[in-house]
Formats: sequence, structure tokens, C-alpha cells
Amino acid sequence: MDNEAVELIQDQIFSIRGQQVILDSELASLYGVETGALNQAISRNKDRFPTDFCFQLSKSVWADLKCQVGIASEIEADLKSQNVISSGHGGRRSLPRVFTEHGALMASTILRSKQAIAMSVFIIRAFVQMREELADNQEILKRLAEIDNTLLTHDSALRDV
Repeated sequence: MDNEAVELIQDQIFSIRGQQVILDSELASLYGVETGALNQAISRNKDRFPTDFCFQLSKSVWADLKCQVGIASEIEADLKSQNVISSGHGGRRSLPRVFTEHGALMASTILRSKQAIAMSVFIIRAFVQMREELADNQEILKRLAEIDNTLLTHDSALRDV
């Protein structure tokens, strides 16, 4: 995997509550496990996942996220059919969890699969690259604000002349 793989992972990272996060279903897919297995492992290791590592989405945030990014229809179908599917036959029965960079890394340590260990490196790189890009954007915006102020000052000075 290379930069292209990192970019593909970045497409699965969203901003929620001012944090960059990845959905449990996407993380499970990247780690080569079922979403249910991932969530079960998280439930068994709650102490390793404080709310700044992993949290469950509210219905309204989940609905907003689906609208903003057009979440895949099979994920939507999972939630719509949660009351129809009986226990043990698949499908999502609760709102999704999301994982921050630290939560994604912690999840790889409790899953113990070779794919989880290998993918964790690329997932962390994707988070880091996105954080760097956001910081660069903030610097650009700050510089643009400074230029705007300078132009306004010069414009006032020219009007006075």
C-alpha cells in the first residue's frame, strides 16, 4: 500500500464533533473483520476506549452524516432493517460507533489479526496527513486574513489621498 491507499482511507474519514473519525463498519472492513466482531471486542475492552477514542453516533448526527457524504445504501439498509432482522442473522442493530485516530490504533491492538496490524499503519498515516492538511489550510486562511486587512488599510489610505 502507498499514498493511493492512504488517500482511499482518507475518503472514509469524517469530521464529527470537531474530530476526525472513521465509522466502525469502515474500520472493520479495513481490518478484515465483521463490524459485529469489532464492536464486540470494543465492548469487552471498554476501559481502552474513552470517549475521545470512540463514541456512538446519535440518530441526528448519523442522519446528517448520511446526507452530507451519501453513505452507502447497504449501511443505510442495515439500520432500516434492524427491527426486522432477528438475532443472529446479521444487520446493524444499533447506531454506528466512530473511532478517532487513537481509537483506530487501539482497535488494531485488541483485534490481533495480521491485517489489522498492517492496516493500522495506513490508517494512522491517513489521519496524520489529514491533520497536516487541515493545519496548512488554517495557516492559509490566517495569511489571507492578514492580506485582506493590509488591502483594507491601503484602500483607506488611497481614499484619504
